[in-house]
This record gives sequence, C-alpha cells and structure tokens, in this order.
Amino acid sequence: MSALPTRRDEAWRYSDLASVARVWPVASPELILVAAGTRVTRLLVQDAASDAVAVHDFAVTVEAGASLDFRIVNSGGSYGRVALDVALHEGAVFDLGGIIIGGNTQNLEIVTTVRHLGPAAVSRQVVRCVVGGSAVGTYLGKVAVAREGQKTDAAQSFKALLLERGATANAKPELEIFADDVKCAHGATVGELDRNALFYLESRGVPPVQARALLMRAFLSDALEGMDEGEREAVEVLVTDILAGAL
Repeated sequence: MSALPTRRDEAWRYSDLASVARVWPVASPELILVAAGTRVTRLLVQDAASDAVAVHDFAVTVEAGASLDFRIVNSGGSYGRVALDVALHEGAVFDLGGIIIGGNTQNLEIVTTVRHLGPAAVSRQVVRCVVGGSAVGTYLGKVAVAREGQKTDAAQSFKALLLERGATANAKPELEIFADDVKCAHGATVGELDRNALFYLESRGVPPVQARALLMRAFLSDALEGMDEGEREAVEVLVTDILAGAL
C-alpha cells in the first residue's frame, strides 16, 4: 500500500488529508488514449453527495496530431479532487476548461501535469473558480516541456471569485522548460464580484440574487469557450443549477 500523501507533497499541499485518508489508497488512474490524428471530447461532472469524498485521477496520452478537449465541473462532495497527467506528442493539442464551484466547508481541487514530449504541441488550460462560505478552491497546474518539445505553445489561466471572507482560493501555475524555442504563458488572479457591475444591474431592476448569479455565470463561461453549442448550453444550465444550490 502506498503511503498517504503529506503536505510536503506539492500536489497535495492544500488538500483535505483527513478526507483523503477515508478513501486511501485511491483507485489507479483512468487511462485515456487519443489515437494519432483523432479528436476526442470529454466532460466530467464531479457532483458527489455533500458528505462524500471524490478523487478522480486520469493518465492521458495524446498521440501525434491528435486533440483532446476535456471539460470539468467540480462541485460535489465535502472533498473533491480531479487530477490529470497528460502526455502530448508531436503536434498534439490539449484543451482544458475547468470550473470549480464550492460553498460551506467544501475543499475542491483541479490538479494537472501536462508534459510536452514532442515538438509543436499545444496546451491551453482555463480554470475558473467561485467559492463562498469557508470553502477552498485550488488549481495546481504544471507544464513540463522536454528538450524535444520545441515549438511548444502552452497557456494557463486561473481566476477565482471569493464570495465571502472565509472562502479561500489557491493557485500555482508552474512551468518547467528544457526546450529553447517555446511560447509559454500563465496567470492567476483572485478577487470579488464587481460592485459596480452589481450596482449597474440592480439599478436596472435586476434583483440582487439574480444579478450575482448573472455575473458568476459570465465569469465561469470562459471555461466553456470552444465547446459545441448544444453541449455548452447543457453545461451552462447545469452550472446555473449548481450555483443556485451551492452558494
């Protein structure tokens, strides 16, 4: 049996380790293979019961010239973790859109390691987080570019909204680059709802609760860019329902 992680392990620094202990050891990662030249889309909705512990691990290989569009809505359980280890080969494309919605005392995480193993691979990660109560939302994202990963194009974007003073957002976008011809960028911001935007909506007759919901939906919509229109509409309805019930 593998040892329970500790806070010395960077990938588990902000985790609820007492909850992790309830389900340790976790199952082996789910394997996803995207064959060369193909395109795959995947949607994961982590909506476990309020007292549950949910840990989802994926080991992903995207072969040469293939693409994977992976969307995550992480909102369930007292502790919910989604972790991806992605290997990109020559000309592969990986798009991640992640949404974290937490309230009460939830601890929710998205953790990624994206390995650019071949040249001219592209990865784009957009994660948006809304947390209230004393909830914790975390994004840890590492992009590792091998020496063979010339012409890599990688971007990470994390933004969080804290709805109450007790809520917490953690972010650590990380780059490890051994190639010398790459384009890599990352950014992280944490803030509150725009009071001016709230005032604008309310002054035009939008009730305060509805105004907050509209702003949160607009904020989270960045993580849904590029989705098929029908699937996006379905996810937007789901996100609206989660916001209404969780916050």
